[in-house]
Amino acid sequence: MVALNLPSFAYKTKQVDGKPYIFDLLRRKYVRLSPEEWVRQHIVNLLLSHYAYPKALIRAEGSLTLNKTQKRTDIVVFDRQGQPFLVVECKAPHIPLTQAVFDQIARYNHVHQAPFIVISNGLVHYCCCVDHATTKITFMDDFPAFT
Repeated sequence: MVALNLPSFAYKTKQVDGKPYIFDLLRRKYVRLSPEEWVRQHIVNLLLSHYAYPKALIRAEGSLTLNKTQKRTDIVVFDRQGQPFLVVECKAPHIPLTQAVFDQIARYNHVHQAPFIVISNGLVHYCCCVDHATTKITFMDDFPAFT
């Protein structure tokens, strides 16, 4: 896997039928290691170790219904009241973070109504604060602190 613009961490991998798997701390199992999963695991590590987000309040690969179709959000962090706090969309490092990616997370967050969104391909990250009343999005310099 390629080096990312995220802190490294002690991850566990294994091979199953010649395919790489990585241990997911949130789901407590090995999952297929794709380039997008590589980014997701680094973002989860960042949230846990550098920003002290509570592990119990982070969900990976969560299901949501959007226009009567099932979708999956890469990462959703909940606040202490169980409401979505942060939605993260991860892309593989070779995928550019275009307007289409912003549109995708905006659609997902229309369902979640989280005050913060992040998109990352592991090399570039955009963190935004969302004002749902005015639909204004403000770019932030860093990930939001968990309160």
